[in-house]
Amino acid sequence: MNYYPESILKLMDCLATLPGIGRKTAERLALHILHAPDTEARSLAENILALKKNVTLCATCFGLSDRPTCRICSNPARDAGTICVVENPTDMAAIEKSGAFSGLYHILGGALSPMDGIGPDEIRIKELFVRARHRSTREIILATGTDVEGEATAAYIAEQLKNTRICITRIASGVPMGGDLHFVDQVTLQRAMEGRSGL
Repeated sequence: MNYYPESILKLMDCLATLPGIGRKTAERLALHILHAPDTEARSLAENILALKKNVTLCATCFGLSDRPTCRICSNPARDAGTICVVENPTDMAAIEKSGAFSGLYHILGGALSPMDGIGPDEIRIKELFVRARHRSTREIILATGTDVEGEATAAYIAEQLKNTRICITRIASGVPMGGDLHFVDQVTLQRAMEGRSGL
């Protein structure tokens, strides 16, 4: 692609490092930015810089925030007695979009994976245990992934907290709404059968 000027090639190289952006998409985006009004390009650049400068981790839940305590943790209308444990901020965002939860969160920053050298000290499990000691904590919902690492993380946390007064629960998993059973994998079907409930 040496038929493009160096500045376009450099921008394409930068854009191509983003997740889900291949060379063709990077080329299209770079040309869009080139032809966009100066105000649009400047706004994009300023917002990227502001994101890097202002967004940090919430001191309580370790979610993304633009202030020391995020809007969820500082909201008095949230149920402070219930903590939903997730692996990443994107998991928290997915639960928030569902509107099904009104408590607080704890973002671990990953999942246990001994094969990759990720033990309890590499993610925020100790911080969860500190929060669990707070008198107001009634329930901890384990909403880690259903892969091997997520299941191992949930099992480890449940084991560590089993002799406390806190109710430890695990999110349900199983057949998705509108899903055909013959497309569902065996592990998901097994979990669906084990987690069945009365009508």
